[in-house]
This record gives sequence, structure tokens and C-alpha cells, in this order.
Amino acid sequence: MSTLTKRYILNDFAGKINNFLSNPKIAKIIHEHERKFLEMNKSIKPNSRSMTIEILPTTLARISSLAHPIILLSAYFVQFPHIVVDPIQGLLNFLLPLTIIQIAYVVICLPIVGFSTPPATPSKSRAKILAKSKKSMKSPSRVLTVFIALILSGMAVPVLTIVHILLGAPFTSHLLQTILSSTHLSLLSLFPLIYVHGTDSEKWKQILSVYCPLDEVFGATIGAFIGGWLGAIPIPLDWDREWQKWPITIVTGMYLGYNLGKIAGGKIFKGKKIELN
Repeated sequence: MSTLTKRYILNDFAGKINNFLSNPKIAKIIHEHERKFLEMNKSIKPNSRSMTIEILPTTLARISSLAHPIILLSAYFVQFPHIVVDPIQGLLNFLLPLTIIQIAYVVICLPIVGFSTPPATPSKSRAKILAKSKKSMKSPSRVLTVFIALILSGMAVPVLTIVHILLGAPFTSHLLQTILSSTHLSLLSLFPLIYVHGTDSEKWKQILSVYCPLDEVFGATIGAFIGGWLGAIPIPLDWDREWQKWPITIVTGMYLGYNLGKIAGGKIFKGKKIELN
């Protein structure tokens, strides 16, 4: 695959993402979802660094959060045979579906950066709720936050590629495969984190030190990294299988780990911290 062809494919991918977000129907769905959320009798307050991320208190958000792992894994395993045949083309082609799935998940299910949604209590007056709702309306638009989170996630790809190489990825060959693996990891794990936490340095210190309270967003990130690490185990085994090609097992481990971590962090270990001592 020539450099011009690769550049054309990446530019085409970026154009498709831009067209998707600019679609009037998509923008209308996002606006309607935000309106319903703000009208609900739920409180919204600035996000504390020690708080877990709560799913938005809407029926659509709860259903979408449960359906997200099923949709994501189903889409990946439909694409899996193509990834085995041609890892570069297969992983590249799946970037658009992955991006759409992740954008839909964060917009429908997660609070925008700077705000969280703790459960409402009966003692809170409607006046206070309305005041906080008005304050939340001044937060950045979801579409803008999605764009910024995508850009920052893209900027993290070179760093993740270096991490791949330091942990044993091929350096003199298979570089494009490693970059694609890093891109998938960034969209899976970092994009939702950036969407809900932004660039809060103190919060990112907690995340990087693995001392952030577990929720489904942070749990999914931990799961993706652990899954990718464990996914390297089958590669050197003398099985001579097509799916042992770099980086198929690593990317598959990322997807499996992401969804297991999402469930564990959001349901089983929510609010707990990982003790490394």
C-alpha cells in the first residue's frame, strides 16, 4: 500500500467522521437528548475529582450503556475475519464504526467534562435543581467536546505507539500495524476519559497513578490496557495460526478487556480504588 493511498484512506476517514457529526439528524438527536436531560428532575453539579462518573439519568442512557458492550463486540467480531486476512486494511476499515460507536456512547450515556450526575434527593428544591440546570447549560456543547476529545485522543497515538514498542512491539517492521493498534486503544480507552475529565491535571495524575475511583469509564480503560497486555501471550506460541499475526491478539485483548473492565468498574467494583501496596 503506497503512502498516497494510506493518506487518501486516512483523509477519507476524517471526512466521513466530519460528515457524520455535521449531519442535521445527528445534531437534532444530540440536542433533543440534552434538552430531555436538562428537563429531568435530577441535579447536576460540578464534577469533584474524588467522584465516580455516573451514567446520565435517562432511560436512553441506561439502555445504551447496557447495549454498548454487545454492539461493540459484535461489530468487532464481524470485522475479525477481515482483520485476520489483512490486519492493516481490516483495522483501518474498523476505525469508522469504532469511532461512531464510541461517539454515540459518550454523547448518550456520559456527562460532559466538568459535570457529574449524582442521584437526586427528595429534599432538594426545584429552584436549586433549575439553578444547577441553567449552570450546566453554560458548559461547552457536546459536539465541540467530542471534537476536542477526538483530537486529543489522536495526539495520544504516538505516545501509545512508543509504549507498544517499549513493551516489545516490532520497531523496524509492522510499524503501521502498531500505529493502528495504538489508535484503537486510544479511541477505546482515552476518548471517553478525555470526554468526561477534560485536561484536569490533578484528575489525570490520579488516573495515571491508577488511584482514581473505579467507574465504568475508568474500569474500561484499565481493562483495555490489561487485555492488550495479556493479548500478547499467544503471539510467540508455535501454533502457526493466521490470527497470531501482529497485532491481532493484542487488539482483540483490548476489546475483550475494555468490555469486561467496563462491566466490573461500573457494576462490581464501582467506587473502589486499586491498592498497589
